[in-house]
Amino acid sequence: MCIKAKPCYLEFYTLISKIKVTRLSGDPADLERRHQTFGQNFIPPKKPKTFLELVWEALQDVTLIILEAAAIISLGLSFYQPPGKESEACGNVSGGAEDEGEADTGWIEGAAILLSVVCVVLVTAFNDWSKEKQFRGLQSRIEQEQKFTVVRKGNVIQIPVADMVVGDMAQVKYGDLLPADGVLVQGNDLKIDESSLTGESDHVRKSVDKDPMLLSGTHVMEGSGRMLVTAVGVNSQTGIIFTLLGAGDVEEDGKEKKGK
Repeated sequence: MCIKAKPCYLEFYTLISKIKVTRLSGDPADLERRHQTFGQNFIPPKKPKTFLELVWEALQDVTLIILEAAAIISLGLSFYQPPGKESEACGNVSGGAEDEGEADTGWIEGAAILLSVVCVVLVTAFNDWSKEKQFRGLQSRIEQEQKFTVVRKGNVIQIPVADMVVGDMAQVKYGDLLPADGVLVQGNDLKIDESSLTGESDHVRKSVDKDPMLLSGTHVMEGSGRMLVTAVGVNSQTGIIFTLLGAGDVEEDGKEKKGK
């Protein structure tokens, strides 16, 4: 065991005792208090884009911009009549009808281009909106159906991931995706894949004496153990990363709560 690491771990365990995470009773009142104090194990998604916003994004395509400009120019030229054209038309009566017919139908080409652009934009925006709606529905269903094993009141139970609170004693095993941050209190040859956070492909061995921190968003690749949950939701490592990547709703919600 690294002697230099002892003060760090001692300080961490002192912090745990201060926030009283080891006194989880499992009573509804206690669970609600921990939800209010430490937050829920849920990361609010970004506000979905409206259909008009998707339409505006689709209009930013360079090809469509060129087509729009060409259509506007074509429409402008179809309605433009040079000043000397009327005098020429008086001297050439036979060609007047043909020229007038061309002038009456010249706008069709520009209008057809504009109509094509509108169709492409609407179809693209609708496809993006439909995909985003399906993705959010699938994500919501996964969050509701995903469960994790915890120990409450001496009983081993499975609860939805969103119901986990700071202070829960969670059982981790091979194949689990950790839904919260925690500290390892019991381990059996536990190895974690932290590539989603660090980019390192090597599995990290975790033990109570050395590197006991377990972070949300990482996968259990070998072994098993128990961890004490210390951070959930936006306060976990995954929540912090999502916030930094632009989950503006999380920051706004936090400011509103502080304001209240």
